[in-house]
Amino acid sequence: MIDPAISAHGVVFSYGPHIAIDASSFSIPTGAITALIGPNGSGKSTLLNGIAGLIEPASGSLTLEPLHGRPRQVSYVFQATKVNEALPVTVREVVTMGRYAGLGSLRRLRADDRAAVDDAMRRMDVTSVASRHLAALSGGQRQRVFVAQGLAQQHDVLLLDEPLTGLDIVSAQAIDDVIHDEHARGCTVVMTTHDLAEARVADHVILLSGRVVAWGAPADVLTIEHLTEAYGASLLHVDGERLFIDDPHHHPTASRHTHERTIHVESSTTDAHPPHEH
Repeated sequence: MIDPAISAHGVVFSYGPHIAIDASSFSIPTGAITALIGPNGSGKSTLLNGIAGLIEPASGSLTLEPLHGRPRQVSYVFQATKVNEALPVTVREVVTMGRYAGLGSLRRLRADDRAAVDDAMRRMDVTSVASRHLAALSGGQRQRVFVAQGLAQQHDVLLLDEPLTGLDIVSAQAIDDVIHDEHARGCTVVMTTHDLAEARVADHVILLSGRVVAWGAPADVLTIEHLTEAYGASLLHVDGERLFIDDPHHHPTASRHTHERTIHVESSTTDAHPPHEH
């Protein structure tokens, strides 16, 4: 692979005696959108935590390769949008937290910090609610605020834990737009998803099921054989050339962003898989 941003060799992640990801080797390319997909409990969030440096490998190695001779800067946007209702924190304050890691010894915001916060809020369309308390926002608005916090942080790797799950259409579209904007800027984007349609339109896919089952281009990874291995016969149903995955995380509703639950397994990724729409 040309210019990997992240390389893993026999990496194992565990929580005490429980192995979350067994020995796996893979690479994530620089400047690409990489989707981590697999059934619930397959290790997607664990892998994000490992890339972010929040947990250490039990064995093996996971390396963020240098970028232009310097360490890569990672920004991590968590999935959780619930907040303590008693926490009196505003949207601007939450987004500003993304700048704290880069502040100098005086811990004072500079002009460029304020500009980065303003730009991140503008990109996520939350400027109009900047003075509102986070607890007063809808789930979709909160998720946009957390994404804005991640954008405000200095980064060249952006990690997103299921950024589009269960959101209203406006919020899902705003976040989807920013993901592709970050990609256009040369940022390496790594996101977890349960949605095969989202994974199909990524540049790169890692399929997990307690280990890395397959990794590479979507057409090479999301095959019947690999998906059956990852999801099992009880979750994966084959009907001719269509795959159906029973995923309780995504049930269609009238007001929320709805994930597609089927993909066509055909040779032409361009014709068989139209862009995922929100």
